[in-house]
Amino acid sequence: MIFTCYIVEDDPDSLELIKGYIEQTPILKLIGASINPLEALDVLTGVTAPDLTFLDIDMRPLTGLELAGMVNLYTSVIFTTAFPEYALQAFDNEAFDFLLKPINYERFLKSIQRAKRKIKRKAVDNASNEGFFTIKSEIKGRMIKVRFDEVIYIEGAVNYIQIFTTEGKHMTYLTMREIERHLPSDIFARIHRSFIINVSFVKIIERAQVRMQSGESLIMGDHYKQKFLNLMDQHLVKSKRGGQ
Repeated sequence: MIFTCYIVEDDPDSLELIKGYIEQTPILKLIGASINPLEALDVLTGVTAPDLTFLDIDMRPLTGLELAGMVNLYTSVIFTTAFPEYALQAFDNEAFDFLLKPINYERFLKSIQRAKRKIKRKAVDNASNEGFFTIKSEIKGRMIKVRFDEVIYIEGAVNYIQIFTTEGKHMTYLTMREIERHLPSDIFARIHRSFIINVSFVKIIERAQVRMQSGESLIMGDHYKQKFLNLMDQHLVKSKRGGQ
């Protein structure tokens, strides 16, 4: 099994070092690298997102910590940095691992072996996915089965989320990040810190709003807007005629 990799690193020496480590490791395949985190964003959230991303923390105009928060549902993030004080923040951003520069190959390989086990487990979990998830109801002792194709959108509150479905509304004690981990990224999109939508129920996208088939108009947040538009653009029917 081959695991695809991507590097986001603005230090040329570090980039070349990691690239060399990947090339000498048989189970890894480098699919790209960038010194610009904004440029990397499209790749890391696209349909061909890599299995592993080596991500420097101290970058501009977007820090590695900020970028990780946008992409860690699509790829396993391994942070690379010369500053050990970033370690706690890295794991708060759900980093898979944290490599301190200068990185030696033995430590690099140990991280890869751990990643290999994680990715294999994830593949097994995905294979057994039956197209639904279960939640605990606000009524004690009750569990509810919710199919992906029934969910219209999810709204986050302070300590709870509300799941709006074709069958009604459910409230449960979860965070937006916790529910987002269990939703397939080709069906669901985060458009705001408070909203996750099922793209199948989108009716109109206009300016900073998304109108759902059920009638609700939901606001798009600046932080999530471009990634959502990129996802919808993959379904855009384009004319081959000039100027269209």
